[in-house]
Amino acid sequence: MEPAALPHQFDSSIFREYDIRGVVDKTLSAQDAYVIARAFSAKVAAVAPAGEICIGYDGRLSSPVLKDAICRGIVDSGLTVVDIGLGPTPMLYFAAYTLKAAGGIMITGSHNPSDHNGFKFVFESKPFFGEAIAELRVIGESGAFAHDKGSERRYDVREAYVAELLRAYDGTRELHIGWDAGNGATGEMMAALCVHLPGKHIMLNAEIDGTFPTHHPDPSVAENLSQLIDTVRAEKLDVGIAFDGDGDRIGVVDNEGGILWGDQLLMLYAADVLKDIPGATIIADVKASSALFEEIARLGGKPLMWKTGHSLIKSKMAETVAPLAGEMSGHIFFADKYYGYDDALYAAVRLIGLLSRSGKTLADLRKALPMRVNTPEIRFACDDVRKFFVIDEVKARLHTMRADFNDVDGVRVTTSDGWWLLRASNTQPVLVARCEAQDEAALERLKDDLRAQLSLSNVRLPE
Repeated sequence: MEPAALPHQFDSSIFREYDIRGVVDKTLSAQDAYVIARAFSAKVAAVAPAGEICIGYDGRLSSPVLKDAICRGIVDSGLTVVDIGLGPTPMLYFAAYTLKAAGGIMITGSHNPSDHNGFKFVFESKPFFGEAIAELRVIGESGAFAHDKGSERRYDVREAYVAELLRAYDGTRELHIGWDAGNGATGEMMAALCVHLPGKHIMLNAEIDGTFPTHHPDPSVAENLSQLIDTVRAEKLDVGIAFDGDGDRIGVVDNEGGILWGDQLLMLYAADVLKDIPGATIIADVKASSALFEEIARLGGKPLMWKTGHSLIKSKMAETVAPLAGEMSGHIFFADKYYGYDDALYAAVRLIGLLSRSGKTLADLRKALPMRVNTPEIRFACDDVRKFFVIDEVKARLHTMRADFNDVDGVRVTTSDGWWLLRASNTQPVLVARCEAQDEAALERLKDDLRAQLSLSNVRLPE
């Protein structure tokens, strides 16, 4: 094998903390995909010279072209492509984990607009993120790759994946359930799962369509759940479940049409998991309600606040042997009876099971949870470089003020009124803020504190 020079220049904006993501044919091209596959293959070949790399792709119109480029890059590197076809990201994770593949690449734009796309990776059954992703750029732009001829094979993992999901069902009464795939990559697997689950099932937007004609596939935004809410109310369903574009985030609506956010879902899951694993560590990201961490402790668990980001959470789970973790955005991770990655279909089955066994309505379960008054996640534009300097400036002032704050991810400041959070997004040129208090008056004081800090850095908090 003779090394061949393939000099290439990437748009630097596509390399993110957890994945690679860009606008197709503007910041991300098929040639970029090919070189990225070559660079990832070099990493894989260093530990597994005859390694297999599982490949999956979502339903975006650009995904087949990018997938072909990825596969060519792997084959030209002398490795084996295991093509699992079209489906959700967790199905790709499942294939890579169960086949013990050396690596995996998912072609997906996740919940981003239809003209975006990108790649998520798994390496030796572990998350691949941060410096490892940055290194792909260095390897790719170095232009020196070994030439060899690998191979490609198809692997239909769908039946085994659905069977694995069904094994998690432990319900005792049938439920009436609404499902909304948002025309994302989960549609076919969602439909296959519903065939085997007991109860009545109404499916919305199950057809995979990369133009997302009905609504944007992001269940963390309330307006994207409006169709599901209307269906739950009209059909008198027990629960409504929605998915993002690639099926690793869940959205949930109760029987009254109320939305359960990620931290509220985690309270329900934590109560269930801690019955079987008393004293276990349960992880949530810095955006989660203080009520969640207090509830985990009340249930006898060990609450751990950690950085936002699916790869960061998965790594912390492995480090702490935590059986459960979650994020406000709807990423839920189970490692008690599953593999420790975020799989919204699996989370849905676990929710259906615990709701069925509870003998209560989901609205009753939601209303019984400890409540706080809080803002939604506030996201506002800030330059990709400047956003990190703003966090550093705020942190320096907080140190001077001797304020009580946690800086595991941005700054989460605790006062007698509650807390406010400011962090820099790792995926977009935005700052993210959130405030939580016991009442509306205290919430306004927290927002004033946050506004004051941002103003000192010449940034304005949106009204």
